[in-house]
Amino acid sequence: MKNIDLKKYSFRTDLVHESLTYFNQTNKLETVFKNNDIEVTRVEVDEKCGNLISKKPGIYYTISFNQDISITQIDQKQEVFIKYLSQLLKETNISKNDKCLVIGLGNSKSTPDALGPCTIERIIVTNHLDDNNLRKVCAVTPNVTGVTGIETTELIKGVVKASKPDFVIVIDALAASSISRVNHTIQMGNTGINPGSGIGNSRKEISHETLNIPVIAIGVPTVVDAATLVTDTVSFLEKHYAYQKQYQKSKAHKLAIGTTNYLNKKVAVDNKEKKDLLGMVGTLNEDELKSLFIEVLTPIGYNLMVTPKEIDFTLEKFAELIGLGINIVLNENILKE
Repeated sequence: MKNIDLKKYSFRTDLVHESLTYFNQTNKLETVFKNNDIEVTRVEVDEKCGNLISKKPGIYYTISFNQDISITQIDQKQEVFIKYLSQLLKETNISKNDKCLVIGLGNSKSTPDALGPCTIERIIVTNHLDDNNLRKVCAVTPNVTGVTGIETTELIKGVVKASKPDFVIVIDALAASSISRVNHTIQMGNTGINPGSGIGNSRKEISHETLNIPVIAIGVPTVVDAATLVTDTVSFLEKHYAYQKQYQKSKAHKLAIGTTNYLNKKVAVDNKEKKDLLGMVGTLNEDELKSLFIEVLTPIGYNLMVTPKEIDFTLEKFAELIGLGINIVLNENILKE
């Protein structure tokens, strides 16, 4: 049997927030906005921290929300997105007259990977218009290397050479290392992006270093791997078990069976309960559990990438939010009428 290096699968995520949490660097996160549903954090990753968490140094904003975007109004989420995208452009020293190339990465024929192409359909391009009141904007969807046979970065280099933008905005679907982040997070950063890095299929990076102009990356996590799904399920099982033991004699609990979100309750899960419930598996911590499931699933090809069943509708909502948000940030005047 072919030997498989499991190290590169032990922790993989495109989200800097998850990486900081994993490496106990959350003290670097600054909460810049918060209400009942939405939280925005900012972090400026230096070179030392970047080497630790395997992320490029730069500024990252993470917009997190509890409610599913597919069943809630997106107006406030869009306002928050517009505010912090504008802030990121200012912090990257991008002026209001700078020409922009918007790039939608991904494969339109694979729904979880279609965020980029779907968003590009909503971008208002102005590069061909003779209007000095509008910022010049052009847009392209380069598809994926598996379809074109050409490295995406090389295609983008050609487009940049031809269109001569002052900066680039790249939109892509991301991979998370936690179920709770899937379709509940938007990440923005000025460090560029490595297409496919979250699923172990990293291509050449799209960044200032490769294009010689600033690159703003915007992404939404749409998938997790099966090992993550199983690991989180075990954790939920332990919390559910502890919650049932703690509240099973409560009259209020009996009336709320099947409706209470035990994840929102303060429930302590001790090691003895874990062992009673799961035996030897219950003695493993989260990292050990995930490594075990990766070791079990990867060699047989079952560590699949998983996405929610409502991804079609959710993706359209995100494309609407991000596309309109970019249009307003780049050319607010064009949408006033």
